[in-house]
Amino acid sequence: MKERIAKVIAAAGICSRRDAEKLILEGRVKLNGIVLSSPATTVSSSDIISVDNRPIIKPEGVKLWLMNKPKGYITTHKDPQGRPTVFSLIPKEMPRVISIGRLDMDSEGLLLLTNSGHLAHELESPKTAWIRTYKVRVHGKVDEAALASLKQGVTIDEMRYKSIEASLEIQKNTNAWVQFKLTEGKNREIRRICEHIGLTVNRLIRVSYGPFVLGNLGTGSVQSVPLKILRNALPQKLLTNA
Repeated sequence: MKERIAKVIAAAGICSRRDAEKLILEGRVKLNGIVLSSPATTVSSSDIISVDNRPIIKPEGVKLWLMNKPKGYITTHKDPQGRPTVFSLIPKEMPRVISIGRLDMDSEGLLLLTNSGHLAHELESPKTAWIRTYKVRVHGKVDEAALASLKQGVTIDEMRYKSIEASLEIQKNTNAWVQFKLTEGKNREIRRICEHIGLTVNRLIRVSYGPFVLGNLGTGSVQSVPLKILRNALPQKLLTNA
């Protein structure tokens, strides 16, 4: 059976399908030694694909890892500014992986990693409707009515944010801890929403993503998710060969 080459590259954990198409258009992908120019190309299991002159390694099966991302690291493989990336924390024995979604440089906590571009695409999608939970320390007096209003969604500078469940955990003087639950992950979403209701974020920790939780995972540590748990948590169609 033949598949589109971008799908195969994504499944190998190199990048997303969209980014794979960009690599092809940039002339960085070869099929059986010949530079490709069209993302519409289909391939079979016997074809040899290389990206930047490195043959891709087809994954044995879909795998997932949990990382406790530290503050000060960015979620990208390479940074032109030379800032530390989360992928520098990955143990050498692990295969090449990509992140499922991102956490910005100043955020910390649970980051999911996988060797499957297809799985990453599916779990990042708001259509999956997985709840992402964050513990957020803010500066300012929390207006609980303003938090409750976020349940209806909010528009900020023409950007629409879907329903958010927010609750005050503790207010101490001018600082507070607030829990946010949402099903999408737009860029700096929580920080922008907090600013909109008069709060300044000074710490943001993601503690869960769907059924996966941060728990007691040490800062900067990476932990493999056992296959049995994966099979219980994910639809079988996402676990081909797992």
